[in-house]
Amino acid sequence: MGRDFQVPADEIRWRQNRLQKQMQEKGIAGLLIVQRVDLFYFSGTSQSGFLYVPAEGQPLLMIKKYLPRARKESSLENIVGIHSIKSIPALIADTYGTMPDVLGLELDVLPVNYFYKLRNLLGVREVVDGSPLILGTRMIKSAWEVEQMRRAAAMSYKTFEYMAGAIRTGLSEIEFTGMYEAFARKQGHGAMLRVRDFLTEGYAWHLLSGWSGGMVGVLDSPASGEGTSAAFPCGAGHKLLAADEPIMIDFSCVLNGYHMDETRMFAIGSMPERAMQACQAAVAIHDAVLDHVKPGVAIGELFDVSVAKAAALGYADQYLGPPDNKVTFIGHGVGLELVEAPIIAKGRKDVLKPGMTLALEPKMVFENEFSAGIEDVFLVTETGYEMVSQVPGKVFVCHPS
Repeated sequence: MGRDFQVPADEIRWRQNRLQKQMQEKGIAGLLIVQRVDLFYFSGTSQSGFLYVPAEGQPLLMIKKYLPRARKESSLENIVGIHSIKSIPALIADTYGTMPDVLGLELDVLPVNYFYKLRNLLGVREVVDGSPLILGTRMIKSAWEVEQMRRAAAMSYKTFEYMAGAIRTGLSEIEFTGMYEAFARKQGHGAMLRVRDFLTEGYAWHLLSGWSGGMVGVLDSPASGEGTSAAFPCGAGHKLLAADEPIMIDFSCVLNGYHMDETRMFAIGSMPERAMQACQAAVAIHDAVLDHVKPGVAIGELFDVSVAKAAALGYADQYLGPPDNKVTFIGHGVGLELVEAPIIAKGRKDVLKPGMTLALEPKMVFENEFSAGIEDVFLVTETGYEMVSQVPGKVFVCHPS
């Protein structure tokens, strides 16, 4: 792939048609897309620009930089260059005969000052939130998108294999993560993990060994780990890997824009019996949830199944974090962003639909001792699910030579 990678024209049309159908249902005359991932999804290019999508008809892609690359990368018909955003209203009006009376913007990600700037510039009667329509469209993956994710899964599989062969005592957490990140980069890992929440930073080095796995912290996750300092207090830190301790590796990778998010447990020499039992319980919870996956099931039911299974296995206190610091989700959508809709969370009434790709991550925390868990990505099908992840669902007990 790499240099030859391009989103097919029929893929872009399929996405556009589904978005426009929602726009018509909601009475939104036009959408102006600014955020880079959304722009790439609907145009096939990540060059700097703006994509205007009317409720009917062909979109207009306005590129600030760099027009020749945008025309090469995107299959859209209407691609023009602009030097200033001040050109946007006239271009839209000239192309479609008028400005829309109701315009959608990505209100979940636009900075407030930039929103005011656009609203004043465009001068439309009403601005509404277009993000739910965009995210609802992106939530359902095509066969082509699933294939991209399977390619990322193959790269992740190779990287976990490398981890099992390269891990050894005496390496610091951050040193070992640098080793397997370098390996993944050689396989094509795109490095930048894209996340939508402005308070969340995507990174690939979430390795928690022994007591660092029992550290709660800044992350909206059961365990945060030590991190490198108070400036970045999560993920791998300076602790040295030791023999006979549980090591959690939550590895995220991206290939051609599409993410994988997987967690496996490792040990060097042997896994302590108490930790091994917790790892096996996490797998049992994971499997119990998957047994309930099929179209039409309320997403909140999956969360409830996991909590009930954890309690039945005797891990109610440790599941999803310590008693006073539990998270209320067990997974999330994954695709062009590391965390996408839907979130597998407590109380969610929306239902599973074919084409959703989700990361399932039942984890438990033994505070100040260790973490245990597993994470896989699966696809919701017409009758149930298929695994996208390719890494064996086992504990990696490694014996370095």
